[in-house]
Order: sequence, then C-alpha cells, then structure tokens
Amino acid sequence: MADCLFCRIVRGEIPATLVHENESVIAFRDLDPKAPVHILVIPREHIESLNDDAVSPAMLGAVLAGVAHVARQEGVSESGYRTVINTGRRAGQTVFHLHAHLLAGRAFDWPPG
Repeated sequence: MADCLFCRIVRGEIPATLVHENESVIAFRDLDPKAPVHILVIPREHIESLNDDAVSPAMLGAVLAGVAHVARQEGVSESGYRTVINTGRRAGQTVFHLHAHLLAGRAFDWPPG
C-alpha cells in the first residue's frame, strides 16, 4: 500500500531504528515509547489488522517469533514483557498495518487501560 506509514518503513522510504529483520518481518523502536523498551514488530506484507482476510497462521507465527527474538536480543525475555496487538480504532490501532508492540522494562498493571 503506497501511503501506509509502515509499508514506507519496510521499503526504506522513512527512516526507523531497526532492531531486527528477516524475510517475513521487521522490528523497530517506537517513536512514542510507552515503556523503556517499546518495539514494533510488523509483517513485511501489508495486512491491515487481525481482521484482514490475508491473516495466516504462518504470518502471525512469524510476527510472534519476531517478538520473542527481539525480547531475547534486548535482554528482557527473562524479566518479562507484554505483547499487544490493537485491532481497530476503538482498541487503539492508529496505523492500519498489523503490528505487535513489545513492551518491557517496567511493571504493567492488569487489567490494561
């Protein structure tokens, strides 16, 4: 999708602080972090949200495997981290390209806000 912010990051048109990439996903630091560690993991393919017909178990597996890889790389896998996927505007999704937030480095309350 030509005007999608995250697609433009995937294509290298917009700079981002990449922390991981492979053939399926890329991961980069969030520009407006909500925790000391706040990284987004996105599929390279444009998929709007979990509600998109193009969602597949393989793609979701690649995104979540990317989250786990980055958590180990960032040294937060043992201390704990939260993974969030917002789906739809009312749930807080602001960029309509599927993405998982990896949040770590502080305690998180339950239930989330």
